[in-house]
Amino acid sequence: MQERALGSQGLRVPALGLGCMGMSQSYGTADEGEAIATIHRALDLGVRFFDTADMYGPFTNEVLVGRALAGRREEVVLATKFGNERRADGSWVGVNGRPEYVRRCCDESLRRLGVEHIDVYYQHRIDTKVPVEETWGAMSELVDAGKVRWLGISEASPATLRRAHGVHPVSAGQYEYSLFSRDPEDELLPTLRELGIGLVAYSPLGRGFLSGEITSVDQLEMGDFRRTSPRFQGENFDRNLEVVERVKELAEAKGYTPAQLALAWVLAQGDDVVPIPGTKRRSYLEQNLAALDIELDAEDLDAIEEVAPVGVAAGDRYAPSQMARVNV
Repeated sequence: MQERALGSQGLRVPALGLGCMGMSQSYGTADEGEAIATIHRALDLGVRFFDTADMYGPFTNEVLVGRALAGRREEVVLATKFGNERRADGSWVGVNGRPEYVRRCCDESLRRLGVEHIDVYYQHRIDTKVPVEETWGAMSELVDAGKVRWLGISEASPATLRRAHGVHPVSAGQYEYSLFSRDPEDELLPTLRELGIGLVAYSPLGRGFLSGEITSVDQLEMGDFRRTSPRFQGENFDRNLEVVERVKELAEAKGYTPAQLALAWVLAQGDDVVPIPGTKRRSYLEQNLAALDIELDAEDLDAIEEVAPVGVAAGDRYAPSQMARVNV
C-alpha cells in the first residue's frame, strides 16, 4: 500500500483510508456483521487508516470500530473526533469546544474504542463561543499525557486553522473535497501547504453520487441523510446526475468505474491529500482501492476539468443549519 505523509510531525498513513460513519448512521440500514467484515478486509488489503467520531451513532460507531480492530491495534492509524455534541438518543446538543468537554470526550472515546491512545484526534467542528486557543490548549495537554499522538481539525476556516496551529502543530485538516466540492482549492489548500498540514478528504465521492450508482432519490431509504441534502433534491439532483453521467462516460472509456476515476482525481491533487471514502460493504471497498493503480496524465485531468469544473455541483453540500458550522 502506498503511503503519504500528513503534516511534518511524523504521521504517515496509507494513501487511501476508510471512513466508517456510514456503518452506523446516515446511509440507510446498518449491517454490523458486514461492517466488521469490511474493516477486516480493509486490514488485509493494507488499508490501515480508519476514521470515526464520537457523534457517529451516536457513540456506537467507535464501539464497532474498536471491536473490529481488537487484536490488531498495532497495525492501524486510528482517528476519531469530538466537538459535535449529541445525546444518547441521537438528539443534537450543539458544537462544544470547552476544555473540560475535550478531556471528557477523549477519555470516553478511548474507553469505547478499547485503546490506550488515539492516533489522530480531530476537533470536528469549531465552537464559536470558545476561543480555539482554549480548545487546542486542552488538546495539546492530551498529547503531553500520551492519550493522543497527532492533532487534526475539521471544517475550520484558514484563519482559525492558523490560530490552532499556533497553539499546537496541526497534522491533518479534514475537509469535504471531491469533484463536487472543490471549495478547499480557493484559500484552504494554500494555507494547509504553507503550514505543512495534510488534507484528509472526506466524502470524496460526493456522498456516493459520483459512484454512478444513484440515478433516483427513490433508491435511498427513507431515513437516509441524503434525502435532506440540497444536492439530492429536485432540479439539483437532475443537474448533478448529468455531471455524473459525463464523468461516467470518461471513466468507461478508460475501463474504470466513475468512483475509481473520481477517487483517482482526488489522489492526483497532491501527495499531501488522503481521501477516506466511506463504505460499509467489502465489494465497494475493493473497487475503491483499484483507484490507487490509476495514473492520470495532464490530458486526463483536462478532460475531467472540462466535464466537472469548479462549482459544477448544484446545491449546497449540507442543509442551511449544517452549512453554518463549516468554514468557521
